[in-house]
Amino acid sequence: MNLVSTLARDLCGEFDNREQAIADPIWFVHLRAWHRPVNLFTNDSCTVFAEQANVLQLDQAYRQRLLRIRSTDDRAEFPLNVQYYSFKNPAAFRGAGQNPDRLGNLTEDQIELLPGCILQVTYEQSLQGDRFHASPPADACCCFSYQGETRQVSLGFEVSPGKFFSHDRGIDPNTGKALWGAILGAYEFTKRKDY
Repeated sequence: MNLVSTLARDLCGEFDNREQAIADPIWFVHLRAWHRPVNLFTNDSCTVFAEQANVLQLDQAYRQRLLRIRSTDDRAEFPLNVQYYSFKNPAAFRGAGQNPDRLGNLTEDQIELLPGCILQVTYEQSLQGDRFHASPPADACCCFSYQGETRQVSLGFEVSPGKFFSHDRGIDPNTGKALWGAILGAYEFTKRKDY
């Protein structure tokens, strides 16, 4: 079994957290998330375009990013890692989750490696199917520039067939306090379409 392809298959699709948003609307905004495969780094990895939007403002998608899934040499503990990339011009790819044709001409010179934005991935297999858990190394610090300011995010997710749980949280780099995202627990997404 190729774990890179299995994780990419489970990760790719259109998701929303409708049930969670209905059950706890004060803490969980109703979001739609798109994860689309893209043809970059195809020799040694699978790459996924990701963005999300409030379901009330689907035309205002945000958090455009790329996730590059690769095998590691540490097959026992962390058989995979996920490296994040940003876009030099995010606006050029806004809405590509709903309009994947915008990704057709994507090239490596349009993206930037985010050095501290990497996740180590563990894998388990059970009667319920594959399950991947992605979390940052202990010393990782994921920072990026947005509108002239340095932003920090704590990344992480779990994925299994039909489910995607996002642990991403925006962090105040001065205080370490969580500002947005999965502050009270993961955003729990259900896959509505496969890609």
